[in-house]
Amino acid sequence: MNEQRSQFDNSERLRKKAHRLIPGGSHTYAKGDDQYPVLSPGFIRRGFGSHVWDADGNEYIEYGMGNRAVGLGHAYPPVVKAVEEALRHGCNFTRPAEIEVECAETFLDTITGAEMVKFCKDGSDATSGAVRLARAYSGRDMIACCADHPFFSTDDWFIGTTKMNAGIPETVRRLTLTFNYNDIASVRGLFSRHPGRIAALILEPARGDDPQDNFLHEAKRLCHDNGALFILDEMITGFRWHARGAQALYDIVPDLSCFGKALGNGFSVSALAGKREYMRLGGLDHTDRTRVFLLSTTHGAETHALAAAIATMKVYQNEPVIEHLHAQGRKVQEGFEEAIVRHGLQSFIKIVGRPSCLAYATLDRAGAASQAFRSLFLQETIRRGVLMPSLVVSYTHSDEDIARTIEAVDGALGTYTLALDQGVERYLIGRPSQIVYRRFNQDGATALAAG
Repeated sequence: MNEQRSQFDNSERLRKKAHRLIPGGSHTYAKGDDQYPVLSPGFIRRGFGSHVWDADGNEYIEYGMGNRAVGLGHAYPPVVKAVEEALRHGCNFTRPAEIEVECAETFLDTITGAEMVKFCKDGSDATSGAVRLARAYSGRDMIACCADHPFFSTDDWFIGTTKMNAGIPETVRRLTLTFNYNDIASVRGLFSRHPGRIAALILEPARGDDPQDNFLHEAKRLCHDNGALFILDEMITGFRWHARGAQALYDIVPDLSCFGKALGNGFSVSALAGKREYMRLGGLDHTDRTRVFLLSTTHGAETHALAAAIATMKVYQNEPVIEHLHAQGRKVQEGFEEAIVRHGLQSFIKIVGRPSCLAYATLDRAGAASQAFRSLFLQETIRRGVLMPSLVVSYTHSDEDIARTIEAVDGALGTYTLALDQGVERYLIGRPSQIVYRRFNQDGATALAAG
């Protein structure tokens, strides 16, 4: 391999320090060292638009966009300006700030199927609040989540369904059931096997495939026929599928829905929204039901985060953000797939998802999903100035960015071809990446053999 190797000296020093101070060396598992090859930037120093610069000054076109939290682009000027103006007046007070009402109005004008909203800081708070509310409203204890959607919450009700369920009591694990997307029989089967026990279904409106055979509407009907609530997790689809959420695109009104990520263009703000009939149970006015401790966070309505959300929503309302995301995503997909065909790799690399939120799958010679080949592909695109754990575009990804990206992909696929013929271990430097949900850590040799 003749490509120039980037220098990661500062990242290496920071890695050693981080792992002494922070479990896993990162505050987000998806950003951890085990998710990336050895030859990769360990820490990002700054970002602007679609580009980031690491701790060693290396520049990259980025396609992770803060785990899909940055829809407009890093340090997007109108959002930054709104945040700066809000911070001049303080960010957290003893009583609610005026901006809380303004942000709620803007949000409910945007997500028109919802009647009330409560803001918090991350997606886990919002989805777990929805689960608690559904249990309180229904008087039931079981929750059903979609097994094909990878993440709903850091809380026990969801993590108990994964292989990384240490510390979660078996009694809690049994309270969460799973069903499959676009498989209405699996939903119907849950209600048949657990009559009168299920409080709610929670799922993303879509992941890779659109709903088929009226799946979302049929799932909602089954919920209501069986006394359960229908919850949509729009952390990813919201502000990527449609400016008013995927629920607008698919013409469905959930009982409750959860938003975050791109809602604040990377600033920490999320939302639980829904019908007044349910949301009011977390309020002060009802006397017919017991009170629900819905969401109450010290930092849940920090003024600068709500200012970021308002500014972000206004950009989506007034500019063709969604159209741009789909257009640029299609260009990435088409260029990537043309490169795959040129190298004869159609059986080994697959592009999946919606143009505004694409991902890729890497397969080995036997056609099995391979972390080793994923790591090799990441290593080779990083060498060529592209950081692409996924293929997620932003409003600031330009045609020039995409042309440079496809050139990098083409070079990386050349190495991928050689690795298929001669062995991935000959081209991958160090150990491969690993999946997040694993019961035990693996050493590099074991992981490489498994890949």
